[in-house]
Amino acid sequence: MFVVVGGAQASFLPKVTLERTGADAVVVGEAERTFLELVEAVEAGRGPEGVPGVMTGRTRRFVARKTIGRLDSLPFPDWEQMDPRKYKKAPHGGFIKSFPYAPITTTRGCPYRCKFCASPHFWKTFRARSPENVVDEIEVLATMFGVKEIHFEDDNLTFFRKHIAGICEGIIRRGLKVSMFTPNGIRADKVNLPLLKLMKRAGFYGVAFGMESGDQKILDNVRKDVKIRTLERAVGMAKEAGLMTQGFFIFGLPGETKETIDKTIDFACSLPLDRAQFNVLDVMPGTELWNDLGYDAKTYPWDARSFHEVTWKSPGLSRKDLQDALPRAFWRFYSSPRRFLSAARFMRPEQLPYLFKRFLDFRMVPSPAAKKG
Repeated sequence: MFVVVGGAQASFLPKVTLERTGADAVVVGEAERTFLELVEAVEAGRGPEGVPGVMTGRTRRFVARKTIGRLDSLPFPDWEQMDPRKYKKAPHGGFIKSFPYAPITTTRGCPYRCKFCASPHFWKTFRARSPENVVDEIEVLATMFGVKEIHFEDDNLTFFRKHIAGICEGIIRRGLKVSMFTPNGIRADKVNLPLLKLMKRAGFYGVAFGMESGDQKILDNVRKDVKIRTLERAVGMAKEAGLMTQGFFIFGLPGETKETIDKTIDFACSLPLDRAQFNVLDVMPGTELWNDLGYDAKTYPWDARSFHEVTWKSPGLSRKDLQDALPRAFWRFYSSPRRFLSAARFMRPEQLPYLFKRFLDFRMVPSPAAKKG
């Protein structure tokens, strides 16, 4: 068996990934063309050496592969082998309106430079599929596989408003009846009321926003490039458009204190959000924080559970402060009867085992190997 590993961590730390996994090869960066050539080389008995974008334990001179310029040139995923009708009832985000669902991506990358995110460095450039190409795939999913809900996994779906507007207009024009959501989040400064109303008309029932913190200084520290008032305005516009709203927040970003944790919880609860997702910072390979905070692949606590265990903390903030923040934020936010009932509307009996497991996953536990700071 020939084992290949890919993705962000493997791309940024290929040698470490090979050592830790025992894989035969690592695909660095975008994999569509690289993996095809790798399979052809292995089947022909030539071996992976020399295939651009591939690294093995024998690689002496790595040859990088250029990014794919025209995303429409790529075929759709082989949905017959990944039949959405067979997916477990545990979608990205836990809650859902309709089954079966399918995840799709219409863009790659992000032009922003948030220090906690590796996307800009992994994808190199921001690119988008044509709206027609995206709607074609949605139509295939809806007509051939009975998909009733689409989850857009883009890092920046609404950056080009003409792009998402074109997708919405195409869905409306073709009469496709699908529910849609953005479980990977969109930027608050890249929406306006007319766009949100168009998204609602096309079938979006909700949007999630990447908010990260309720403290402006922390947002500035990680180069989020957004103002608190912009976050507030975006949620208000989404509610005015009739959309369910969700906010994503991160505890433990540089500059975090007990006071800013409380400020973020207060901020989340002050907004007309229907849902909120709270996580603890995990410093990932490929992010600027990885370099800024002096991380080393050899000493990083790889066995820690991502986004749940404390692997770094700001000076003056105890590990217990972060451990307690997550459950405290969830309990306070969802103690609101309105929010609890809003979330309950999207729960299905067959999902209860997964939701219970998700509840247990978000209990904080200490990381004995956590980096001290």
